[in-house]
Amino acid sequence: MKVSLTGALRTAADGVAEIDVEATTIRELLTRVLERYPDMDGLVDDGIAVSINGEIFRDNWSEPIPADAE
Repeated sequence: MKVSLTGALRTAADGVAEIDVEATTIRELLTRVLERYPDMDGLVDDGIAVSINGEIFRDNWSEPIPADAE
């Protein structure tokens, strides 16, 4: 799936705007992203929101990600 990065997350990813990640839950997605870009760790610890198909998730990291999600 394609993950769009904005703001401070994009900066922590050396300016990369979009990455491909394989994940089935938000927690797995964040783990995969942090493996690639460990500089994001503090930002994720401070709290971030994840948008899946237009719905915002802030705390439910066990939320499944549908296969066709945006």
